[in-house]
Amino acid sequence: MKTEEFRWGILGTGLIAEQFSRDVQRLTDQKIQAVGSRTQVRADEFGDKLGIPIRHPSYDSLVNDKNIDGIYVATHHAMHRRDAILALNAGKPVLCEKPFALSVEDTAAMIKVARSKDLLLMEAMWTRYLPHMIRIREIVASGILGEIVSLTAEHGQWFEPDPNSRFFKQELGGGALFDLGSYPISFASMVLGTPTKITAVSDKAFSGVDGQTSILLQYASKAHAILTTTALAVTANRAVISGTKARIEIDKWMWPTSFTVISKAGEVLESRERNYEGHGLREEAIEFVRCFRNGLKESPQLPLDETLSIVGTMQEIARQTGIEFPNLIM
Repeated sequence: MKTEEFRWGILGTGLIAEQFSRDVQRLTDQKIQAVGSRTQVRADEFGDKLGIPIRHPSYDSLVNDKNIDGIYVATHHAMHRRDAILALNAGKPVLCEKPFALSVEDTAAMIKVARSKDLLLMEAMWTRYLPHMIRIREIVASGILGEIVSLTAEHGQWFEPDPNSRFFKQELGGGALFDLGSYPISFASMVLGTPTKITAVSDKAFSGVDGQTSILLQYASKAHAILTTTALAVTANRAVISGTKARIEIDKWMWPTSFTVISKAGEVLESRERNYEGHGLREEAIEFVRCFRNGLKESPQLPLDETLSIVGTMQEIARQTGIEFPNLIM
């Protein structure tokens, strides 16, 4: 088991890379050692802002840096396959930002390389690793809810309709489904597995990407998952898992949060208040480094085959609703 300080290389210099780096800097056994960008100027700006000692003017230079132990890929969705495989081929384990990829083909290619190189690869679906979500999985597994009948989850944020925003650019894989909807889809997968039937509707934003998408997932168990995602309004962002014996109500479920378990008679069986400092992105880093130090090649909290299934669900939703990404920048 490797126990020395884990040294991260950050591939990409956008907002999520900054948020991840700041949260990881709260940890005492991990360090943001290096950053790579497409220009030295941008790498230096990011490094100065966050106090990162090593700055690389290219992604290739970063992944070949012998002073780092693993790579966090934080580029745009369509670039994940390219950048994750670049790092894996350089012998570096990879934590890849969500959505893992825009297609099953890209996802399978990334997994194939990781397995051929015998390297750790993990999706940075940060909500999976938060303390309240780990407890929720335990509650579901305990059977206290009974048979799961339905799951509802929403993720709605408002985005300024800016044609220069990467969120609204088709060539960058923008839109509500892959950027926001990946969270509730992954949540439903965590609780109910792979759906047997998918039904979806979508409305486009001004740029042609989807602005709002609603999804019904059906399962062999007869459970339903009703999911909504929108970039047109800030929603309550709540989730509920309902079973024949009890339900779990989760407030702002994607972030470190509170939840309540309520019996069908209305009795509160368990209640947890939010008690967490920081963003929460460091939890995925903690899990990644735990796997690395124990020689694991994927996380049992989100196995690679499940990531493949989730991307398959999103790809089918995109097919049904006509969500396309012409002229992707890769």
